[in-house]
Amino acid sequence: MTITNQSPLSLLSAPPKRSLSDEVVDRLREAIISGAMPQGERLREETLAETLQVSRGPIREALTKLEREGLVSISPNRGATVARLSREDLDEVYSLRFAMESLAVRLSAKTGDAACLAEMESCVHKMGDALAHGADAIRKTAELDVRFHKKLVQSCGHKLLLRHWTELRPQIHWLLLKRNISDPDFRDYAVSTHSIILNAIRDHDESRALTELDQHLRGSYTRVASSYTKTKP
Repeated sequence: MTITNQSPLSLLSAPPKRSLSDEVVDRLREAIISGAMPQGERLREETLAETLQVSRGPIREALTKLEREGLVSISPNRGATVARLSREDLDEVYSLRFAMESLAVRLSAKTGDAACLAEMESCVHKMGDALAHGADAIRKTAELDVRFHKKLVQSCGHKLLLRHWTELRPQIHWLLLKRNISDPDFRDYAVSTHSIILNAIRDHDESRALTELDQHLRGSYTRVASSYTKTKP
């Protein structure tokens, strides 16, 4: 029997590089969430491949991933289209989001990660800056809003919860952007409501943090829901 002194590090391989389909996913996701590709638009593989200068294989893989995220619909007859988030989809996203973030708040109010809480505070300050300067405030505030809530979930240390929240993130981002476009009054409350939630968590006041989160998410839900009513024929 031969015993070698091979280092455990020699068994490790370099981390895999991002696949081409991952790069395509990022480009398409950004176009969908920003509204550059509106709901219902056909996503033809050949056209996308030509535009992004890739083969149709990565396009097909990317569309499948975006379907799992709820941003793309694929049917045998029409192929791939940008998904239409129905009122029922809105209800499901927000009810699930409330359940997950309520758990995050309860855990974070007890032993929240200080680094994550600091990043949440940074998001709030950047929201204020984006709103003060005005340029592209709608998009920037939506991005910072999503980042704040991701850090909230991350702060509680529940890895499985973070994984499932991240799967929901693209739809949350899309709906927040829709909210900001529909109701410019987000400028009046974006900074204050997030600050209140963060302060309650830092004070380890679970009850107040849950109450503030409930009001925050219900307000966001109501504003998005009203946009469905406004666009209803």
